[in-house]
Amino acid sequence: MKKEMLLVIISFFLVSLTTITGVYAIEEKTKTVTISKQEADLTGDGQNETVFLKGVPDQHDESHLHSIKIEISASNGKTYNLPLESGSKASVKLVDLNHDGLKDLFANILTNETEGTINSYLYTLKNFVRTEITVPEPLEMDAKFKNGYKAEIKLTDTGKSYLFDLKGRRDYYKKLGFYYRGKLNEPTELSVNTYNNVEPVQIDKDRIGLKGQQKVTGITNADTIALVESVWYYDGGQWKLFKANVKPS
Repeated sequence: MKKEMLLVIISFFLVSLTTITGVYAIEEKTKTVTISKQEADLTGDGQNETVFLKGVPDQHDESHLHSIKIEISASNGKTYNLPLESGSKASVKLVDLNHDGLKDLFANILTNETEGTINSYLYTLKNFVRTEITVPEPLEMDAKFKNGYKAEIKLTDTGKSYLFDLKGRRDYYKKLGFYYRGKLNEPTELSVNTYNNVEPVQIDKDRIGLKGQQKVTGITNADTIALVESVWYYDGGQWKLFKANVKPS
């Protein structure tokens, strides 16, 4: 009887040990990592805050991160957390984009590697008040195929139109049945993508703005027709378009 009881106790101990080891292994796999660490005065009190960018690597793909956040150890002794979306190639830059003399927090997360789309975030911490500033919306445009193996892009904000010669792709388009003897079989729009890149850029000696890039594609996402760049600056509580440029891919 004592021997049987001893075997039960040993079995229970081994099961418990396995469970604890499994939990520990999961915790190890979900350990938060620090992607970057920077310092700057974000609040205006003359003392630096410490800014950490953190995330939890995916168990199956360590390049993909979950629970991404900006963690700020402020000079007032408090910690501020700014949650971001999951993704890869996370980055944060400290740059004064609202022109108040203090560094802001600008972050990028690659959310769709296949399409190359990103999400951008902009926060301020002036006077220890966390404020989110919405980044400028992607440019709106009317983009479509035209007869003669051409494409036209018209920017809504500027009213300018751009024409592209696609004769080099006519065999591909003919094979798919989009054109017959140079004429479209039916009206077909191009795909206007959201930003695939947004970065701070020096507009002039006094101002820093944001430059965004969008892809305009044809039949598939790989069939890139043009790249549309827009430069924005923050003024009076809103983003204003400084300039736009459309160039063939």
